Amino acid sequence: MADAVAVRLLDEADDRLVERLTGLVNEVYAATEGELWRPGTPRTTAAEVAGLVAAGQIAVAVLGAETVGCVQVRDVARGVGEFGMLAAAPEHRGAGIGRALVGFAERRARARRLRAMRLELLVPREGRLPHKEFLKAWYERIGYELTGTASVAEVHPDLAAPYAEMLYFIKN
Repeated sequence: MADAVAVRLLDEADDRLVERLTGLVNEVYAATEGELWRPGTPRTTAAEVAGLVAAGQIAVAVLGAETVGCVQVRDVARGVGEFGMLAAAPEHRGAGIGRALVGFAERRARARRLRAMRLELLVPREGRLPHKEFLKAWYERIGYELTGTASVAEVHPDLAAPYAEMLYFIKN
């Protein structure tokens, strides 16, 4: 029988995982949306991940004894949670890591009595990226509805993603 994916929220005692998670997120995002960022721009930094861990906003997925994914979870508005920075180790693709991480985020939101969960998906302003098309369809299959589109520059002017726009999804 294959190992099940276990997901848990990290705390400051887990600071030894910060470098691993930073590397994993940067590896996954470079492969899936590198064309959308200015060359050499990392998706995150160890300082940002450490801050999110300290804030209780990072959950980690473990398969056997290996750390294989993570997701940021947070409250963003009255009654609304959000997940982001979803990353699963490429060598374990298809093992249910993404589904386990999203399920964890949704259960956490329900336990906090939040009525909806939302996410942002960075996509190219022009053209298509197969991985982004896959993610959009996957989010829709698991119950998320596209609710809008916005310019990254308007919403997140600090991001170095000049070739992208944001798609917004929500699940009630």
